[in-house]
Amino acid sequence: MRLPTLIGLFMAASLALAACGASSTPAPAATATPPASAPASAAASSAGGAGAPAVTIQNFAFNPAALTVKVGTEVTWTNQDSTAHTVTFNTGGATSDNLAQSATYKQTFPTAGTFAYHCKIHSTMTATVTVTQ
Repeated sequence: MRLPTLIGLFMAASLALAACGASSTPAPAATATPPASAPASAAASSAGGAGAPAVTIQNFAFNPAALTVKVGTEVTWTNQDSTAHTVTFNTGGATSDNLAQSATYKQTFPTAGTFAYHCKIHSTMTATVTVTQ
C-alpha cells in the first residue's frame, strides 16, 4: 500500500514543479538598490500620462517584463494567476508578501536606476523596472 502512495506523491510533486516552468535566460542584474517600501500616500506620476503603470502577473510571468518609468512613479503589480507570487527585488530591500489571486502590490520609485526583480516562489519569473529622470 505504501508504494502507490509514494508514486502518487511523486507525481503530484512533479506536476507542481512542472507548472513553475524552466528558463535558460539568466536573471537581469540590478544596477541600483531597490527603493524602500513607500507609504500609500506617496505621490505617483505616470509614464506617458495614461494612468499609473501596471504589471500583470499571469501564466507565471510578469507582463511587461521590462518597464520604464519616471522618478516618483508608483507601479502596481496584480496577480492574475491562481497561484501565489511575490515581487522581490534582487538586491534586497522592498518585497511584497505572497500575493494571492487578484491581490496587488504597489511600489514607488524615488530614484533613477534599473531595478531587477523576481518571484521568490518561482525563481524563473524575472523582470526589470528602469527608472529615468
